[in-house]
Amino acid sequence: MSNSTYTPPKVWHWEAGNGGKFANINRPISGATHEKELPIGKHPLQLYSLGTPNGQKVTIMLEELLELGIKEAEYDAWLINIGDGDQFGSGFVEINPNSKIPALVDRSGSQPIRVFESGSILTYLAEKFSTLLPTTQPERAETLSWLFWQMGSAPFVGGGFGHFFAYAPEKFEYPINRFAMETKRQLDVLDKRLAQNQFVAGEHYSIADIAIWPWYGALVKGWQYDAGEFLSVHEYKHLIRWADEVYARPAVQRGRRVNRLQGDPAQQVRERHDASDLR
Repeated sequence: MSNSTYTPPKVWHWEAGNGGKFANINRPISGATHEKELPIGKHPLQLYSLGTPNGQKVTIMLEELLELGIKEAEYDAWLINIGDGDQFGSGFVEINPNSKIPALVDRSGSQPIRVFESGSILTYLAEKFSTLLPTTQPERAETLSWLFWQMGSAPFVGGGFGHFFAYAPEKFEYPINRFAMETKRQLDVLDKRLAQNQFVAGEHYSIADIAIWPWYGALVKGWQYDAGEFLSVHEYKHLIRWADEVYARPAVQRGRRVNRLQGDPAQQVRERHDASDLR
């Protein structure tokens, strides 16, 4: 345990240069920092995103819809580079006041519909195209429960463990231990669930798998935070089985490449406007 301590002041004040990888874009207020209109492509579905785990949820979903032969799911995927602060442009803030990727605009109707938050986008698309979300109970409730489990749990993995393990300017034992413990608890939740079921919500692939895989599947495959050995991910054999099975899906492999800025350059497709962009 570190001996260093911090005594909070009575009133917190923002210091713009507070250190850390994302200090240049973090701030305690919302809203646009600059005027910038968003581009609009040829398809009704316009996605503005980045190939992070949250962004991958939506591109995988869209590619799965196309894999099912749903031509109306064709989409334009525009890059929002959060490292450059694109999420604070006026056009993006207009469709997501929270300035987080991903954000979607559906222009297929008489008026554009904005949809933000990845779980909301997955649900919207599943209902729009009547697939990957059961319509009968109890299967529907189970699927939505696991979807929202992911939405509530992943911040402890990303903003908690990932931040302090990989991105914080200094390593501190307490937060790394705290969030490693929670991350492993969550991995155990999934491993036990997948010991009894082929997919997370049951015997059928769904938006629950699409939401969970980019975070937890990538983690047990060793792609997140270079933390596989640290977290002993080899212990979660049922989760690994599921992660490999989901990754074998062509739509997952395509969706993971869209709006990607990290890893193998050959696997990065900064923008996607046609199926040929992913060949």
